[in-house]
Amino acid sequence: ILAGVTSIEHGTFMNDEDRELAKKYGTYLVPTIIAGKSVSDSAKVPGYFPAVIARKAVEVGTQIQDNFGKSYKAGVKIAFGTDAGVYPHGKNYMEFQYMVEAGMPPMEAIKSATVNAADLLGITNQTGSIVKGKFADIVAVDGDPLVDIKAMKNMAFVMKEGKIYTNQ
Repeated sequence: ILAGVTSIEHGTFMNDEDRELAKKYGTYLVPTIIAGKSVSDSAKVPGYFPAVIARKAVEVGTQIQDNFGKSYKAGVKIAFGTDAGVYPHGKNYMEFQYMVEAGMPPMEAIKSATVNAADLLGITNQTGSIVKGKFADIVAVDGDPLVDIKAMKNMAFVMKEGKIYTNQ
């Protein structure tokens, strides 16, 4: 953070001093809770990882959600990320669930993937909110994610640059 980074990914070992620095300098945390949980779960399968890696994955993987919750409650800026290469495709929605489980309100979790992510990437002039002149990239889900964040898994359609895509 003192070196000027814009974001910290995972934040597994963040402590109170790190959180204060992140707040002071506006550094984002991109927690990737699902990556930690997935790697930890995989490590419990005998032979999936070499023993030294499995041991570390089980010990460390589950800490990400706890540190995320502490960071969110401390006021650290949060942007959505998943490290999608370490678990089956299509499970990204679970990151929302894990964020909410750790104390983030559903709307804040959704904002972490839209407004906040665009801010972190420096592209709020192009995306991150539904405004005339910005990319028409949105999703629609069946259900109300503000009532039950698990509705984020029920993708009705994706709109990319104004064109609607469905699985039908």
